Amino acid sequence: MSKTKSTVSPDLDTPTDLSQEGVDKISAAVNPLVADAFALYIKTKNFHWHVSGRHFRDYHLLLDEQAAAIFASIDELAERVRKIGGTTLRSVGHLAKLTQIADNDDAFVPPREMLRELMNDNKKTIVAMRKAHDVADKYKDSATTSILENHIDAAERRTWFLFEAARQEGDNEA
Repeated sequence: MSKTKSTVSPDLDTPTDLSQEGVDKISAAVNPLVADAFALYIKTKNFHWHVSGRHFRDYHLLLDEQAAAIFASIDELAERVRKIGGTTLRSVGHLAKLTQIADNDDAFVPPREMLRELMNDNKKTIVAMRKAHDVADKYKDSATTSILENHIDAAERRTWFLFEAARQEGDNEA
């Protein structure tokens, strides 16, 4: 998402010591993470609501815990964009344009497939966060890099838990 002084309302033109180029590039790198977090939150809640089977309770609770963590990340990422003088998502349509997380509207998804799909989605977000980290680091935005480091760690934890939960006895990989 590009920001220039002429297109940002003076009421939203937050002062920062970062260059305008840095604000533009960091905002453009972080906003898709906000979109991905929204999409991943909705997908995780979808699977939380629709999981079925013998591990229902464990998966239901795991997915609820993960959804809560993902939801908490949305505001932190979006507010970081605003703190540096950028603008962030304004609509569901904008979110849809920026996210890389595919919907899953299937009437029924087997539980292990749910876990694997969410695991892979979390892995995608990790790759995107690492790229955004590199952009923030290039412009010496240590606060954004710090936030992203914490979110990468949290996504890696979710990926690990989903991987282990999706495994069955005798499996070598999920």
